[in-house]
Amino acid sequence: MKTIKKRVGILTGAGISAESGLATFRDNHGLWENYNVEDVATPQGWQKDIGLVLEFYNKRREEVMSAEPNAAHIAIAELEHHFDVSVITQNVDDLHERADSKNVLHVHGEIMKSRSTGTGKIYPTINGLINKGDTCEEGYQLRPHVVWFGEDIFYNAEVISIIKQTDIVLVIGTSLSVHPFSSLLEKARYRAVKIIINKDLPEKLPRGYKFIDGNAADLVPIICRKIINGALGC
Repeated sequence: MKTIKKRVGILTGAGISAESGLATFRDNHGLWENYNVEDVATPQGWQKDIGLVLEFYNKRREEVMSAEPNAAHIAIAELEHHFDVSVITQNVDDLHERADSKNVLHVHGEIMKSRSTGTGKIYPTINGLINKGDTCEEGYQLRPHVVWFGEDIFYNAEVISIIKQTDIVLVIGTSLSVHPFSSLLEKARYRAVKIIINKDLPEKLPRGYKFIDGNAADLVPIICRKIINGALGC
């Protein structure tokens, strides 16, 4: 008889990528330091100055290409050998994929891809750049394939379905301050094992979740090993 693998839903935020050297938006010396959010991460900013927006994301893309997956990314990928794992991430980088995770949903988009402003068709970036005048086959300007403030997240229905069916929910490197991502945790099953790993305690800890204070690269491999060994009641 075929054994049914337990389902693990892993939600990751900026904290896990920060440990690979990628700056976050909210920290000191973060991504907003020399930019106004309205200018580079809103549809209005795009309409106002396409060149500035493309410059901002070209720089971010360069940083992503120079970063490497850390121990947390690698440990998450290794869980797939034992469980049915779905990674749901706020992060637009490709570090989960480069660590060899196969099932990754980027709810805020993927910075290594571009999207047609007219057709919505998605393309890989060439040499990590999107320039003004780069167009799709239909002649529409390409934009970063990321979710800007005021835009809807991707995969909302799929993510809710995953969370409702998981046996284990592991939340890593997010302050849970971004809606609707934060509200997804409430969809978890009552009997699911639910853990949050972050350097800062969320303002409001969701009911039923255990909080562990610390760095993802240090703690996630330990927690993943305990999950594999069944030491967390899994």
